[in-house]
Amino acid sequence: MKTYEQVLETVELALIKGEYQFCIEFLSPIIKSYPLLNKEGVHLRTILITALCAVNKKEEAKKLCQELLKSYDYKTRENAKYFLEIIDSPEIKKPENWNIKIESNTSLNKKSLNSLKQRKGNKDEKKFINITNTPTGETKPFQKGFAVIIFLILLILIPLLSGCVKIENTLDLSQIDSINNYLEVESKYINKFPWQIKFEEEMKDIFPDAEILLERTNFSMKNKNLNIGKAKEILRRIQQIAGEIADESTDLNIKTTEKNYVFLKKYNYKIDFDLQSLSNIKDLEINFKIIHPSKVSIVSESKSQLETSRKEIVWHLIPGQINNIEFSFLSWDKLSVGITLIVLLIAIAYSLRFYRFKLGTDLPQLPAD
Repeated sequence: MKTYEQVLETVELALIKGEYQFCIEFLSPIIKSYPLLNKEGVHLRTILITALCAVNKKEEAKKLCQELLKSYDYKTRENAKYFLEIIDSPEIKKPENWNIKIESNTSLNKKSLNSLKQRKGNKDEKKFINITNTPTGETKPFQKGFAVIIFLILLILIPLLSGCVKIENTLDLSQIDSINNYLEVESKYINKFPWQIKFEEEMKDIFPDAEILLERTNFSMKNKNLNIGKAKEILRRIQQIAGEIADESTDLNIKTTEKNYVFLKKYNYKIDFDLQSLSNIKDLEINFKIIHPSKVSIVSESKSQLETSRKEIVWHLIPGQINNIEFSFLSWDKLSVGITLIVLLIAIAYSLRFYRFKLGTDLPQLPAD
């Protein structure tokens, strides 16, 4: 079996030469050997979609696009949407006067090669391309009304396109006894949707003590100094209100456990976020950030949805499916460390006092009675 590099070189060369049918016949039997979880599988499917579109096999191309829409990678899903839009776009027929017609001379088929050479030398021979010497006139610039019409069209399109909303929630666990939760809703275009305004009003009523900031396209809310129980309650409440406003049922389940190791504590988090009912909502980007105090260990099957750094996890949630993540990290047990330090200081002070008393002093002693 050929390696991925050999397969890629073969199909790319076929695309360059315009051999689309060869590209399809070569890739179709082996495409299942490269799953969607790998970048190689995504790349080869993209090439196959291009070749299928080139030979007008749109239905097969659509099936591959539907597969790409199930990918965990956000960019792959967005590219699949663009492909579908291109495939479903209507075909524009070219007007007949855009093409140059070449008349065929049937007498050429009857003449010998010698007679054809003689005809080439005849200057009075009729040209085969229909041309005209009638002038078309000078090219005129666009009138003022054209610019006004284009401006009005763009002005109408902008509100229609303002449907992309980004929701980002940051759970800061860097201080495990003082957790902060930061929610931000951003409209990527000009106007907010009515559901965004209603959601903001609900948040202000339910969390009057939170730090809330309202801007023209953004809404942010910060809840500070929470324990783990209060943080869970706030996250569930936000999820419930968002589901009620969207008239969809979503579910958020957070499980936490901790284990003591003398001076350390191990914290385990398991989060399940059911967004199956949001499959019909387009242009919605949901991210969940988790800031952790130390090195984290991630136990999750959907690692392609995660971006990790030294002390931060960015979890890209996918509408239309159940998203889950499981991770754990270690943190110092401040109470145990504090008690131990106090005991050590008392023991050192007592030892110094005892040995000092045992050594005595150089001061003169009073005579005994």
